[in-house]
Amino acid sequence: MASRTIKAALADVLENLSEENFKKFCHHLMDLRAGPRIRRTAVEGKSCLEVADVMVSTFTEVKVVGVAEEILRDIGCTQEADDLGKYQGGYLVCSGDQVERSIIFSPLSSGKHFVDRHRVDLINRVSNIGPILDDLLDKNVIQQEVYEQIRALPTTQDKIRELYSGPLKASEACKDAFYESLQLNEKFLIDDLSADLSRVYPCLSPERELG
Repeated sequence: MASRTIKAALADVLENLSEENFKKFCHHLMDLRAGPRIRRTAVEGKSCLEVADVMVSTFTEVKVVGVAEEILRDIGCTQEADDLGKYQGGYLVCSGDQVERSIIFSPLSSGKHFVDRHRVDLINRVSNIGPILDDLLDKNVIQQEVYEQIRALPTTQDKIRELYSGPLKASEACKDAFYESLQLNEKFLIDDLSADLSRVYPCLSPERELG
């Protein structure tokens, strides 16, 4: 069966909402307090596919499922949230040579965040820590004082351990920011760690990358 994108799955779920629930969904979307803001003009009077496109562009494919699922539960659409939740982390079913999968494997694959699943590997194998700390400072995951304290630690391993012992415990959003920076600054390492899933499910094609 052909693979489906996150955008297509989201659009399908939105199209199955009643007109009233779709309006509620858009209202909650515009009122989100965390993360990027979506303007009224971007969703008001728009189709389900257009709203899905705006959401993917705003939140990225890695995060959009979680955002949409939370809104659906807030407006009482539990079944729709469960259906969409199958795509959290790249829902897949292997049957012979056929594969159903989404366009990405998100950091929440297997029910545990990528940076938690690979904690030991990241501590031991990350080398380009400077730009990562700069990113986390820029995104307010760490403050200037913490940034300077971590930079002063003698080894990269110590710096990563310090991130795990403090800032990365704050929220999933902090882990997301760390993961995104790893994708930019430690691409080959992330690709190698992500390849573990392909080894578990050999029917998967390795052609698509994370994020």
